Amino acid sequence: MLRGFLLISLLLTIAAVAVLGFRGEKGTNEPWEIFPDMVRQMKVRAQAPLNFFADGRGPRMPVNGTVPIGYEMPKPQTAGAPESHSVARFSVGPDYSDTGKMGNNWGTGIPVPVTAELLQRGRERFNITCAMCHGATAAGNGIAKQHGLATVVTLQDDRIRKMADGEIFNTITNGKNTMMAYGPNIMVTDRWAIIAYLRALQRSQSAAIVDVPPEHRADLEKPAENKPAEAKPAEAKPAENKSPAKPEAPKK
Repeated sequence: MLRGFLLISLLLTIAAVAVLGFRGEKGTNEPWEIFPDMVRQMKVRAQAPLNFFADGRGPRMPVNGTVPIGYEMPKPQTAGAPESHSVARFSVGPDYSDTGKMGNNWGTGIPVPVTAELLQRGRERFNITCAMCHGATAAGNGIAKQHGLATVVTLQDDRIRKMADGEIFNTITNGKNTMMAYGPNIMVTDRWAIIAYLRALQRSQSAAIVDVPPEHRADLEKPAENKPAEAKPAEAKPAENKSPAKPEAPKK
């Protein structure tokens, strides 16, 4: 038994020396690493050659049509005109439209013209970035809430209804509690479009008769046009008295 113990100890000593005894030594061959360092990995390094491509270059030219980050997609232009991109703003100024603040207080109001196109854009952006948590009607019942994200709040709450537009803008930009910051992902104009659409959602979910213009209130009392006619229950028809069939005479 002692002999086996000494043999095992010798083998463990040899293994330890083989693994640790040559650390710090310099050589031309790559060292053996039990836990490889992440610095040495198969990847493309900046300005470094790469044999994967025929020209031997690691860095590649952008794909045709690539748009620089922070710019909008190019709009149709006349033939021969130089290609250009309009800058997409991502909160670069100190004014109200970039910070949501008027002085030291949160401001209220949409700093861009509220048009049907803006609300449509806000609806599109809201459904892409907000609805999965807050729900399609901002009631806080999105798919993320249904699968365990219990901290999602309803945007139909009176606290949110009374919250200044600038504070909502700041929450979208910088995040709050478990909500991540969307400032780097959503342009300034799209943030205000989302807020405008959210205000429309809040209004639609708590509308009253006073919100309807007086000249259109009578339309609410009119019956719906082109309403399909209700199917009448089928009337039971009296059974017809039929004489019983006479048996045929057997043929000879």
